[in-house]
Amino acid sequence: MLEDILKTLVTAMLPILEIRGAIPVGVAAGMDPWTAFAIGFVGNMLPVPFIIAYISRIFIWLRGKHKKLDDFVTKMERRAHLKGQKVEKYGPLMLLIFVGIPLPGTGAWTGALIAALLNMRMKQALPCIFLGVLMAAAIITALTFGVIHII
Repeated sequence: MLEDILKTLVTAMLPILEIRGAIPVGVAAGMDPWTAFAIGFVGNMLPVPFIIAYISRIFIWLRGKHKKLDDFVTKMERRAHLKGQKVEKYGPLMLLIFVGIPLPGTGAWTGALIAALLNMRMKQALPCIFLGVLMAAAIITALTFGVIHII
């Protein structure tokens, strides 16, 4: 059981899989959907404050290490700025919606990156991302639970 909890938690912490991958991983491991929901939620939120607080410094450090890392950082910043334009235009509610719709390229990691690059204050960004992750987790749990009952 501990192995399944850690697998679900770590999956939720990964930038591409996040909550979208963690809940199905937990349910496939035999967890009930609410346990997978809770563990996935915690795992998805764990990196968020650190991303908001430190990603700019990490990007500066990476830029100085290697040309390929500099190119990668530039690509990440460009993507975040493009997605962040709607957040700039419509405000923090758009960040919540962006994080809460569980599609590729959205989620807590990208939301935190957008918040950091837009210099949003932690106390403004965290509640939006928190509620967005709750929304995404609810959608993924419903989809996962529905698929299991269909099968």
